[in-house]
Amino acid sequence: MTRSFTIYPAVDVQGGRAVRLVEGDPARETVYFEDPCDAAAHWVRLGARDLHVVDLDAALGRGSNRDVIRALTRRVAAESPETVRVELGGGVRDLETAHAWLSLVHRVVLGTAAVTNPQMVEHLVAEFGADRVAVTVDIKDGMVAVRGWTDVTDVTAVMLAERMAALGVRHLIVTDVSRDGTLQGVDPEPVKAVRAAFPHTLVAGGGVARDADLDTYEALGLDGAIVGRALYEGTVRYPRTA
Repeated sequence: MTRSFTIYPAVDVQGGRAVRLVEGDPARETVYFEDPCDAAAHWVRLGARDLHVVDLDAALGRGSNRDVIRALTRRVAAESPETVRVELGGGVRDLETAHAWLSLVHRVVLGTAAVTNPQMVEHLVAEFGADRVAVTVDIKDGMVAVRGWTDVTDVTAVMLAERMAALGVRHLIVTDVSRDGTLQGVDPEPVKAVRAAFPHTLVAGGGVARDADLDTYEALGLDGAIVGRALYEGTVRYPRTA
């Protein structure tokens, strides 16, 4: 069966604005839209039916952009008569927060909680179904990074992927932190290893610079890619053409 390949435009929110960071460093930001609602609407008008939204301040434990992201979901619904699936990550580390977001978005993305509280992941999958819960495997120096990529654990990407599959997770995101926001191009090796360990939906991000990087991911059997800076700066075409 031929897999479909989805590009997820990224809308990262810091200080109420749509930005991209270099290697996850909050001090190295580029602002692309003053209002994240405008960023989301831009991609929806171009045909996006899947958006990857991250609350960077919540991920770093220094605040929340909840009101802005609530407004973003309303704007997305107003922009398109078709269903647009918004997935939300950043600071989703307890059931109360997950429940609040799942009343507004299609899917929550768990990172730190997958390492520190796997029971929470299992609970959410059982309660809401596997399509509404994703886990992000953020790789830094070969190991999984948590808490907004500020802490590096002793867990490998493959270990975490296998653990999550055993808990019923069917949507995994793997991000190469060292390349995120750099336009350096992708390193296929970490993704290959996770693809071999995780037979379900696998999406990658970090370093996409050109259409050839998407071809690389597609050739590895991935289901999609999260793309930020390359889309905003036009080095990757959107919508993608054959």
